[in-house]
Amino acid sequence: MTSARQVDLDRLVPEYVKRFEAYIPSKPDPELMRLYGVDHLHRLNNNENQLGPPVPSRRVLEGFPPAKASLYPSGDAWYLRQRLGDKFGLDPEQFLVGNGANEVIAFVIKAFCQEGDNIVTADKTFAVYEWVAEFSGFEAKLVPLKDFGFDDQGMLQAIDQRTKILFVCNPNNPTGTYWDEARLRNFLDTVDGRQIVVVDEAYLEFVERPDFPDGMRLLSQYPNLVVFRTFSKMYALAGLRIGYLAGQKEVVDVIRRTCVVYSVNTLAQEAALAALEEDHKHIAATRELIRAERDYLARELKRLGLTTQIGEGCFVMIRLPMSDTLAYRKLMAKGVMIRSMTGFRFPNWIRVSIGQHQAMRAFVQALEEILAERG
Repeated sequence: MTSARQVDLDRLVPEYVKRFEAYIPSKPDPELMRLYGVDHLHRLNNNENQLGPPVPSRRVLEGFPPAKASLYPSGDAWYLRQRLGDKFGLDPEQFLVGNGANEVIAFVIKAFCQEGDNIVTADKTFAVYEWVAEFSGFEAKLVPLKDFGFDDQGMLQAIDQRTKILFVCNPNNPTGTYWDEARLRNFLDTVDGRQIVVVDEAYLEFVERPDFPDGMRLLSQYPNLVVFRTFSKMYALAGLRIGYLAGQKEVVDVIRRTCVVYSVNTLAQEAALAALEEDHKHIAATRELIRAERDYLARELKRLGLTTQIGEGCFVMIRLPMSDTLAYRKLMAKGVMIRSMTGFRFPNWIRVSIGQHQAMRAFVQALEEILAERG
């Protein structure tokens, strides 16, 4: 009787993959509700827009013909890129559409990094820049935040001869801080084309500050600038996974070589295209909700005597007098799901997505109860 064959993983798996710890997503909501013994769940963990998609996108979702599911989508999101070109006054060839932000991050890193190269970003920001670099075999140089914001001088000092890309999340997730236009321009001027500068504007549509920079308007002046945007946050299409990048045509042409065609499904493309039809109405309604509920949360958290970090975007950070992972479990038992921040390197902090008032009230009540239980 022959023994069972085994795969030689120790030899086959690269060292940088062995060192990398896989991200384990949470269980589906019904499983979490069963696990924690609750009959409802307020999702305040993923910065989702609780107003749902814009009306034109809803029509697409409701009327999608089943027969289309048997046909491959546009391999390069042709119609969506035409519409983005019209919206921003750019050539459609300056855009690449991907299966969410994670994929476009991978496109850029694969396009410019080779063995021995590194990227530079912050130590407490959207983790996928770091993850994609590390599990691809490249170093991620992490610069500590300064006053909860990206440290431009620290990032510039971290650059070496093997630095290929600088990632800036503007506004930053999870702190909500941002670089104004003068600061971003100064950073780009100092880099002076020696590295690719990626500005991730996933939460741009939530910002109403007059000094906040619009990366799309800077592309013509900075050929090394690449801008990320998404339909997951403001446009509430997170479940369809669709985001995009823009840059100078020559840069995008290079990134396109690493692009996986047909990765964005037909429904996502059509819903995203429709979202741009009346986006001003949807954006205005969402901003009004965020404004009102952020003010409500700020008042209630102050009443509870808690330290907060409230910036731009659709989320707030709260420092707790207890473990954030313990707080997560206690809040889940009350039907409220938040983001524990140890994974963001903010131990004892939580991030709460801003939603409709019922969910905000439920969160405040649950938080007050678990603080009282602590004594």
